[in-house]
Amino acid sequence: MKDLMGRAICDYFQNGNTEDLQTETSISELDELPVDYLFRDFDEMNKIEQKALELSNGKVLDIGAGAGSHSLYLQNERKLDVTALDISPLAIKVCQLRGIEKTAAQNMLEFSAETFDTILLLMNGTGIFQSLNVIDIYLQKLYSLLNRKGQILIDSTDILYMFDQDEDGGVLIPANGYYGELDYIVHYKGESEDPIKWLYLDFNTLQNAAVNNGFKVEMIVKDEDSYLARLTKK
Repeated sequence: MKDLMGRAICDYFQNGNTEDLQTETSISELDELPVDYLFRDFDEMNKIEQKALELSNGKVLDIGAGAGSHSLYLQNERKLDVTALDISPLAIKVCQLRGIEKTAAQNMLEFSAETFDTILLLMNGTGIFQSLNVIDIYLQKLYSLLNRKGQILIDSTDILYMFDQDEDGGVLIPANGYYGELDYIVHYKGESEDPIKWLYLDFNTLQNAAVNNGFKVEMIVKDEDSYLARLTKK
């Protein structure tokens, strides 16, 4: 992994570099992702993120922390005990430089520590699951990291709207596999990461998978095609 996302985050934080990241998926064209978006404060976040941060309590694990904006708010404004976890060493370096006290540069599946009262997976948190074929592995790992009365706050988007409709209003989706399983590619400064698997889940599919792995599932916020869900142990 070239860690282009981490490099962009580090460049912006250390040098004020304003060159945008570019992203694309197997069903969408190249799109700009301004790096300063990853440094937004609470007032600039969408209502799903804000609600998740308001509901966070106790000891928190922020998975896919990126530049650390969610963790920083919870640590400094909510005074919570937060660990920022990200697979990118450079992103975690920035989290540390921004003052986040507890960090880990690891794959979620390799992370083992104490258990948590709140686990956050935001900015399409289901993406980290990669595919329905391996979602049980990730959900069981999350189960093991969660306190008995803890909560997982996770968001995603039902991307069915991105597919064409036929004359009768039916949606033309791929015949093989789940329509939310995409290849995701990041570009930065003329370099490209290898494609990674990224999973967008509709709420019912998330609910079914989570229930099969010992969770209760609740819809917290719905905003057009996006939603925030809460998972708790049965």
